[in-house]
This record gives sequence, structure tokens and C-alpha cells, in this order.
Amino acid sequence: MTNKTILIAESGSTKTDWCLLSNEKKKMLKTQGINPFFLLENEIISIFQQELKLDLKKVKIDEIHFYGAGINSEDKKKLIEKCLKIYFGVKKVYSYSDILAAARSTCQHQKGIACILGTGSNTCYFDGKKIGFKTKSLGYVLGDEGGGTHLGRKVLQYYLHEIFDQELKHKFETQFESSSESILENLYRKPFPNRYLAQFANFVLVNRGHYMIENIAEDCLNDLFINHLLRYPQIHKLPVHFTGSVAFHLKDIVKNMCEQYEIKLGTIIQKPLSGLVAFHSK
Repeated sequence: MTNKTILIAESGSTKTDWCLLSNEKKKMLKTQGINPFFLLENEIISIFQQELKLDLKKVKIDEIHFYGAGINSEDKKKLIEKCLKIYFGVKKVYSYSDILAAARSTCQHQKGIACILGTGSNTCYFDGKKIGFKTKSLGYVLGDEGGGTHLGRKVLQYYLHEIFDQELKHKFETQFESSSESILENLYRKPFPNRYLAQFANFVLVNRGHYMIENIAEDCLNDLFINHLLRYPQIHKLPVHFTGSVAFHLKDIVKNMCEQYEIKLGTIIQKPLSGLVAFHSK
């Protein structure tokens, strides 16, 4: 590692983890999620200004590596890089997809299959240098299998269709605004419906053990394996790594499904940032 000062960011739709790396010292920071699919230039820069507690008068940053959800096209990549250059005044700015973050963090420089299970979900084959084959990620409306928005969607379906038993119905109504009008208003009229859906994933995580909750978790993760992972030609030859809060908290189900489908399980980590720091430190 040279004596460069590097700022690394790993952003989902809900939150962004930052690490300022300088002379082997690390400063960790947090902001809300920065997804260029949902945010405009002025909104992104406003998040930097209001939430990123970094004194730029005292810190000279040499380069920035930003990994994020929603960076899936050249225009979104350019938008993020433009905002970073405007705010930080740094010339060497690089932006990458969140799935490359998962791949570099877990595989480092080895071959493997990487999977994100956070607010959303995504998968790819990584050849040790770049992403090769990957299945299409269709977002929170049509996809995100196994991710927080998918779990949240199932929870709302169970509640609104009155499938929950009285125990879960009571717990749901104690924790959340439960009128169907309010739920549909948040989903179809208010901003960030993906974040709104993902908050209900926590209902699954804190009510583990109830058979209906286990059914939701297993069904959602099985959709991930069927629609994505089992389509990879290398699936039975290479380790499959998982990142994200959902993967971390449902790792027992992930492990069981890997055994069921005869897949070699690699690592399961909650946050990819530490792996990215290691990747950029070499």
C-alpha cells in the first residue's frame, strides 16, 4: 500500500458505509443510502454536505472508490462520479456496482460466485479480476429475490390477505401502521418504496421460529436459488459467497439451502466494506 489517502464507500439503498484510509489508519463514517436510480445530483450532494462528517480542509484525499446500488448503467456511474468530484474536489474518482463490491470483498482475487442479500439482491460470477456471467437483477418490483424488499413484500401480503395468525397479526399491528390505505399510500405514492418495503424484513428477522415466518424466509431464499444461483454454469464447482444483513441474519437457512442444492458455501458477511479495504490495500 502506498501513502495515498483513499476514501472507500459501500452504499446500499438504505445506508452507506465509508472508510477513510490513510497511512494504515482507518476512519469509519456513515450516511444514508445513495442510490442514483432514485436521487438527483443536488440530492446526492446534499447528503454529502449534511451527513458526511469529514473536514475537507484538514484531509487531502487522493482517490475515491464508490461502490453502490443503482450504479448499473454508464449515466448513473457518471452521475455519482460527477457528484463526488464536485463535493470533494478529487480528480481520481471511480464508481462501481454493488455486486462488484460483493465480489471483490468476498472473493478478493479468486474465482467465485458472489451474492448480495441486503435491501435488494444481486448475484454474479467473478473470475478473480472482473465480473463475467450474471443473472439479471429486476429490482424491488419484479425481483430482489431473497432480499429485504422481497421479504417485506411477503410480510405485507400475509398481513393484508389475513394469512397471519392472531399472534403475528397482533405483533405486526403493534409495530407498524397497519391500515391498508396507509400501506398502499407508502408503496404507490410516496418516495423510496423500496426502503419502505425493506423495513418489514425486520419483522421476519425478529420473529424467527414461528412457522409462518420460517415459511416466508425459506420461500424467498428458495426463489433466489431457483431464479438465479442454480442458473450459473459454475455453481457446483466454485464457492458461493454472501454479503448483506439479510444473508447474515438468515445464514442458517442459507447454509441449509446450499447443502440441499449441493453448493459449496463460501463466506457470509454482513458488510463488504472491510473486504473492500483489504482489496484496495494490496
